[in-house]
Amino acid sequence: MDRVRIGIIGLGTMGTQYARIYSAHPLSEVVAVSALKQEQIDKIRSEHGVANGYTDYRKMLERKDLDAVVVATPDRYHFEPARAVLESGKHALVEKPFTTRTAEADELIHISQRTGKFIQVTFNHRWLSAYYQAKGTISRGEIGTPLAGYARKNDTIWVSTEHVTWAGETTSAWFLSSHDIDLMRWWLESEPVEARAWGRKEVLVKMGIPTYDIIQAQVKFASGAFVTFESAWIYPNTFPSIVDSFMEVIGTAGHIHLDRKRESVEVSTEKAFTYPKGFLNAEIFGRMRGAFPSCLEDFLFAVRDGRQPFVTAFDGRQVTATLEAIHKSLETGAGERVLEPPQESKAAHERG
Repeated sequence: MDRVRIGIIGLGTMGTQYARIYSAHPLSEVVAVSALKQEQIDKIRSEHGVANGYTDYRKMLERKDLDAVVVATPDRYHFEPARAVLESGKHALVEKPFTTRTAEADELIHISQRTGKFIQVTFNHRWLSAYYQAKGTISRGEIGTPLAGYARKNDTIWVSTEHVTWAGETTSAWFLSSHDIDLMRWWLESEPVEARAWGRKEVLVKMGIPTYDIIQAQVKFASGAFVTFESAWIYPNTFPSIVDSFMEVIGTAGHIHLDRKRESVEVSTEKAFTYPKGFLNAEIFGRMRGAFPSCLEDFLFAVRDGRQPFVTAFDGRQVTATLEAIHKSLETGAGERVLEPPQESKAAHERG
């Protein structure tokens, strides 16, 4: 296989980035794209020379010249297109969160096993060099046994009111904490078993957006470690960065702190003081570089080489199960168990 032939479903903020990165990559060819709005399709086809566009992704999936398809629809709309991709005999790259129901994740894993087509979930933070280094440090036992952790990912209110037009259909935890839950599972090499969550609805509901302003959840892992996950998207727009991201793990013999607020750059002008972002995605010498493009590139290698991706559907399923327990706890006001995976899925994951 000289090049992986790619289709893309959803051409919003993330889908547009997929189109740009894959159109420029020497190992991929964007054969077709799909979106509900024709103007989005026309724009991507014009900018990146994509030959085919569809307003119905099912029509696109009838093509025989696609090896893999990206699902970049809003949070709660991943399941149906991902299922259709697998049933059409193509590999799937699914944006986070994998699904918003654990039962849907389990069904997709079952279909993947039946069809022999794999799924990668785009938990692109694993490709950040500092986070990858943290994984090695913890795995080698350099901070001892992990006891507790904390993860904060808080956005400015611009994200929930302007950038994401469907914020009322999701929550800050689904949108932001999915990355952090995946990282903590990876670092701790342990699965979440129980969650207790609290949330507030004050600011956004008054603006006609029916979702939480902030959620904090404490999650217990099978190892005995516990981690607090915080997500909010009501920081004032005067905050010098769109996202305030911080993570820590405390062990019996040390700790790790990862603060991505600055990303090594701070800029002051007469208009504002800012922390420009560039670690995940940045244009350098005309091409997109960083953790996100690297994540997308490794998906190409997995398809080309016929191997499982570094982040699998099982990883996505475990994050979804944890977030489902968190949101159930928000409703009940009690601690909730994280739904365990089916034995066949767990066994397949352990076999690698």
